[in-house]
Amino acid sequence: MNRAWIVFRKELRDALRDRRTLLMVVLSSVAIGPIVLIALSALVAGIEARAESRDLLVAGLEHAPTLRNFLERQTFRVLAAPADYERQLADRKLGDPVLVVMPGFESELALGERPLVELVSSSANTRAAGGLRRVARVLQGFNSEIAMLRLAHRGVAPALLESLQVEERDLADPRSRAAQLTGMLPFFVLMAVLYGALNAALDTTAGERERGSLEPLLMTPASRHALVLGKWGAVACVGMLIAVLSCFSFLPAQWLLRSETLAAMFQFGLREAALFLALLLPLAAMLSALMMAIAIRCKSFKEAQANNTVVILAVSMLPLITVFNQEGEQAWHLWVPSLAQVTLMARVLKGEPFGAPDLLIPLGIAGVATVLCVAYVARQLRVAALR
Repeated sequence: MNRAWIVFRKELRDALRDRRTLLMVVLSSVAIGPIVLIALSALVAGIEARAESRDLLVAGLEHAPTLRNFLERQTFRVLAAPADYERQLADRKLGDPVLVVMPGFESELALGERPLVELVSSSANTRAAGGLRRVARVLQGFNSEIAMLRLAHRGVAPALLESLQVEERDLADPRSRAAQLTGMLPFFVLMAVLYGALNAALDTTAGERERGSLEPLLMTPASRHALVLGKWGAVACVGMLIAVLSCFSFLPAQWLLRSETLAAMFQFGLREAALFLALLLPLAAMLSALMMAIAIRCKSFKEAQANNTVVILAVSMLPLITVFNQEGEQAWHLWVPSLAQVTLMARVLKGEPFGAPDLLIPLGIAGVATVLCVAYVARQLRVAALR
């Protein structure tokens, strides 16, 4: 273990001297929390601003003075739609839907008919599509008011038209609603750990072989297991360091949230950071050993980088199962590395409890995979020494 400690300090010093590794540590760990939360809060703030906007774009409102009177009583500011509103909506230059009033609106309304209006938007324009429900609710309010006035004029109680009283009840707590927006955070942290440990894992194996420094290292009195443990420990420490910095970067990043609603719902404290680390640290150790096991068979850094693309693709694609799976969380999710960590981190963000068995399953799998990969690297070094 003394020789493994010497190798560990040497490899860790070399990894931290690597500018690419240091740059990855800073960009992927320290900055990921503030950048993601600022972008997310800006998105939520924009959605809230559009939802609370009292501006309404209307074309042909001169044909409907009754509708104008209703909109102004509802404190809406009626604005004339641009002449080329269809092209602007299609080009995503216009961020609000347009209400189009047809000629003859007022005369048809006076005769008790149903005048036609169009609510023009584009499903490809997310900003304009977000305001559709707001304008539709306004038109529904106009319909209800006209209907009640007509019934009252004929002496009919408007309540007779409603046989049911419907009330909505949302079972999701604020943290669960916030998790719908912040559900991408575990994925970003996971990828930061993966890419942060990638360069160190490749450099200590295929990189040394390409530079010709691996063979002299194998001629030292240190055992193969001591060499592998030292190298793997250094790579795992880099990945774990990124995991720690990434998780704790979300704590000060909450001060930068622009959306008051998101700031009230997103609760990420020391407890949540500790649970994130309990899931990420064993995974960082496993990914480090796995990437070293793949790279140890390669003769150059580029070849090892190309072969490890499979690991990167698997780690990035597996969490997408939770997005495409509409049936909710499945028991087998906890048995798949990367998917298990994202699943449990999502529970942490939602404030849902999970027991020790749920935590021990992914930790046990990560531990077993780490031991197998480290043993494989030691075996490959022994074969290389014999050659």
